[in-house]
Amino acid sequence: MENKKIQAAIEAILFAKGESVPVKDLVTALECEEEQVKDAIDNLKTNYAKSDRGIQIVELENAIQLRTKEEFYDALIKVTNVPKKQTLTDAALETLSIVAYKQPVTRLDVEKIRGVNCDSSLNKLLEYGLIQEVGRLDAPGKPILFGTTEQFLRSFGVKSIDDLPEMSPDILEDFKAQAEKEIQIKLDI
Repeated sequence: MENKKIQAAIEAILFAKGESVPVKDLVTALECEEEQVKDAIDNLKTNYAKSDRGIQIVELENAIQLRTKEEFYDALIKVTNVPKKQTLTDAALETLSIVAYKQPVTRLDVEKIRGVNCDSSLNKLLEYGLIQEVGRLDAPGKPILFGTTEQFLRSFGVKSIDDLPEMSPDILEDFKAQAEKEIQIKLDI
């Protein structure tokens, strides 16, 4: 199959599906080589990257999705009547960062790191689709393990959790010092 036909088929599949599609599923559906599909995806991404286009292709782990460019979000809201994206509280952002960097992680693990109850933050993150249950820990009580979702990747503009920024040693040392101070304050009380 020629590249233009593969591009058209990918475009049709992504449009109809409305969510991410694993590259391996496209290879199977189109009955062609993975390299041909990847070349077609690259060509589509280049074409959509032009400033006069309202859509783009985003990569999420080993999947791709067709979505609206962010600069057209306000116009899209007016047509779809969807409320604007919710903002996350500092507590929810802290909880989300712990889940993202330590996943899979239990509620208790998150609470040990944060030092406070995080039920509310975890429930909000689940509601927003940024985290999900990814299994159960093989321990007494079988606690739920949490991990990030494709929605998390989309929201933060990364292809995979491997693309999350690394924490610099200076910031890590500051966090450790701050945690030690907080522990000392709690011990003095």
